[in-house]
Amino acid sequence: MGELTSLAYSLPPGLILVFGAIAVPFLSGAAKKAWMLLLPLLGLAQIWLLPLDYGVELDAFGYVLEVVRVDKLSRIFGTVFHLAAFLSVLFALRVKDDLQHVTAIAYAGGAIGAVFAGDLITLFVYWELTAVTSVFLVWASRTERSYKTGMRYLVIQVLSGVLLLAGTLLHYADTGSLAFDNLGLVSTGTGLILLAFGIKSAFPFLHNWLQDAYPESTPTGTVWLSAFSTKLAIYALARGYAGTEILIPIGAAMTAFPVFFAVIENDLRKVLAYSLNNQLGFMVVGVGIGTELAINGAAAHAFAHIVYKGLLFMSMGAVMQAVGTTKASELGGLWRKMPFTATFCIIGGMAISAFPLFSGFVTKSMILTAAAEEHHTVAFFVLLFASAGVLDHSGIKVPYFAFFAHESKNPAVQAVKGEAPLNMLLAMAIAAFLCIAIGVFPSPLYDLLPYPVAWTAYDMTHVVTQLQLLLFAILAFVFLNKVGWYPDEKRATILDTDWVYRKAAPVVVLGVGRFAQRVIDSTKSAIFSGTDKALAQVARAFSPGTRSLGEPWPSGTTAAWAAVILAVTLLVAYFAH
Repeated sequence: MGELTSLAYSLPPGLILVFGAIAVPFLSGAAKKAWMLLLPLLGLAQIWLLPLDYGVELDAFGYVLEVVRVDKLSRIFGTVFHLAAFLSVLFALRVKDDLQHVTAIAYAGGAIGAVFAGDLITLFVYWELTAVTSVFLVWASRTERSYKTGMRYLVIQVLSGVLLLAGTLLHYADTGSLAFDNLGLVSTGTGLILLAFGIKSAFPFLHNWLQDAYPESTPTGTVWLSAFSTKLAIYALARGYAGTEILIPIGAAMTAFPVFFAVIENDLRKVLAYSLNNQLGFMVVGVGIGTELAINGAAAHAFAHIVYKGLLFMSMGAVMQAVGTTKASELGGLWRKMPFTATFCIIGGMAISAFPLFSGFVTKSMILTAAAEEHHTVAFFVLLFASAGVLDHSGIKVPYFAFFAHESKNPAVQAVKGEAPLNMLLAMAIAAFLCIAIGVFPSPLYDLLPYPVAWTAYDMTHVVTQLQLLLFAILAFVFLNKVGWYPDEKRATILDTDWVYRKAAPVVVLGVGRFAQRVIDSTKSAIFSGTDKALAQVARAFSPGTRSLGEPWPSGTTAAWAAVILAVTLLVAYFAH
């Protein structure tokens, strides 16, 4: 015990996973699997051995860096990140790709290190580590499309890091401080830092990297991606911008707009990526409100979301591995062959939809209550609409079209022999258990939150309101399906805001280019035409057959022109003196 405590104090959180990942390729068989499962458990033990308010400072290049800071906000995110790493390792245990294992575990370690960083420089280092390691999970699909998507993902993630560094330097120049505390939107530097966090949080118009990259990853890689990057950004917002009110309308927009795209999207993993964006919006609103209840709600909802979103991505990952696709138009009828996966998917759908007795209910309602208490009426009603929408696209659409909608004629579906591998089922079972356990007994989660919780989700108002909302959402889905108004599942690419530069921008650029070319061509034509005419005049003037300059003039004409030139010369000379 003493040696473990000594290790906990000597190594910053997250580095157990980062350094431990390096050993993975040198192990094999059961030893490799045991080692990968052990790493997140060791990391979890470490952060709980460190006392609250513990910190480690380091002098580097003339700067004082707080490389470790332990408080309740960092600990709850560190706890759920280790839990997510364990479940993700378990789900991916049969993957025979050391590159995925190494980069995924190091990616988790980078996110964990970031939430325990007490200064902006240390945060930047871990921030970039998560960007560089996570892109390999997109490239791991080893297709031309995943390579291009991964390049875009990497550029955007590195851009976020560059903005974070630039904002940090400007903030240091303004204040002389590198401390990562509540920064507020008070200067150019803090504005750039907020933009960096906003990119990773998938703010509106900065979000399409998420829907583009996550579905292109491997069946197991998407589970890793869903847990860390965006929730690290939520932590960073909660740490640095609690109470920044501009985040309230931003978060409300994040909850609402994905609903429309998710309803018409055919790829169910992309539907889940849209619903991930939707759920991030709830957390951003909570951070923007900034009260103790709202911050508790954002942290609690991040915890619950990592678990149930991971469960939903696991279920679609199991389908992807079995069938080779998650396109709704090519699925259906899988519940007979994969009943456990279907059940776990339904549990995840009920958790994300915030059914009473499931985890989403006891966390999301904290944010809704905080919005109502602080009289953010518009945001409150947008959140209600988004709550109904998420039931439609994640709570109903994903399990319905994947497992129940119809008997698919896809040969790959018909060829499915049975359930997902045992390790995948076990990971889904643990996540499903947590979705229910948190919903039924929320007190252990509440005890982890940054502030004391004097609040209960299970009062008559919360329960009845949520049940009414869910009932009307279910009836709307059934009605739209019965009358044929629900959008058909068709093969298509939803461009979202990418339409601006994939469709509109080329038209504008090409149009401007064509206009500029016409102007250039007209100008060149006019210049060349004028030049040709001038040269023709000169040629005519000097050619032998003309009376102008090409042959001698009569003596009278010559004498007259000589007199004129002499007169002009005398006048110029007179006035010049």
